[in-house]
Amino acid sequence: MRELLEQYDAWRSEGVDVGRAVVIRTYGSAPRQEGSVLLVAEDGRIAGSVSGGCVEGAAAEAVQEARRTGQATVIRFGVSDEQAWSVGLACGGIIDVLVQPAVPADVLAAARANDGELGTTVVTPLPADTPPPSSTKGAPPAAGEGDLARLRDDALAAGRSRTVELPDRTVFVEAFPARPRLVIVGATEIARALVQLAGPLGYERIVIDARTAFATPERFPDVERLLTDWPDDAFEAIGLGPKDAVVMLTHDPKFDEPAILDAFRRGARYIGAVGSRKTQADRRARLVEMGMTEDELAHLHGSIGLDLGGREPAETALAILAEVVAARRGGTGAPMATRGAAS
Repeated sequence: MRELLEQYDAWRSEGVDVGRAVVIRTYGSAPRQEGSVLLVAEDGRIAGSVSGGCVEGAAAEAVQEARRTGQATVIRFGVSDEQAWSVGLACGGIIDVLVQPAVPADVLAAARANDGELGTTVVTPLPADTPPPSSTKGAPPAAGEGDLARLRDDALAAGRSRTVELPDRTVFVEAFPARPRLVIVGATEIARALVQLAGPLGYERIVIDARTAFATPERFPDVERLLTDWPDDAFEAIGLGPKDAVVMLTHDPKFDEPAILDAFRRGARYIGAVGSRKTQADRRARLVEMGMTEDELAHLHGSIGLDLGGREPAETALAILAEVVAARRGGTGAPMATRGAAS
């Protein structure tokens, strides 16, 4: 929902009402995950997606019908559903979609917020006629009322929305995790490309470089924070922690190596550093002398980034960001076809 706020606000500024469809359950090879949103303006314009293009038309019609009735509903789309087949969901997946005549105020507030270490959740009771789980494998977790707080925390920690069966009702727990941060040490050309690529993926971007000739607003006009401090001071100022990915780009041991040690001490989820094989080997030897363990070194990404074969700054930035996303989402870095064949 967060990535659609700008479009939502633009439509509302025109006086146009907006409803939404949101994926609440998936089974099989569904193209979008729980929490994926399609916004539908009353004049027919759409933004976002619930299926990667397969059932957007049908979902948009359902939103318009919900606007006319004023009632939310849950619709199942899948290959066994004649309507869904006719619009192309032939990949073997099934999705349950909550259709709402308007975007709830608590959802908007949660999407706009970025508070706390983890973020926030919104719990939406689902209509009484919501379809039951399509299979035992895809069934939502059953829980008592006392378990709901734990399940909300679990959803935030995983960064995934989920449907939960309570004793007397079914609810959709919509997760709005704290915005992830990409902390870049070294205001290089690769850093400039990283900033441009990471913005659309929802990252808060922080660039750190004590060399004021490099770290200038002119070179980094779109970055959220630009700090001309030494890395340890900057890490302290921003409260570096587990939601952060740290990328070392300076090629300078006096910047990179103390920063690597500090980032590990603060529990950053991803730490990587540029450099050739020889640079990496020399760096690791010095880090051991500085007190790092072999287990810690095993979690240091270097050479940094997935092997895409590129060499230009933008290509290197893409390889780095791909690895950062894989680390955050639990990906393997293997080609999609390879991962699909193994599953």
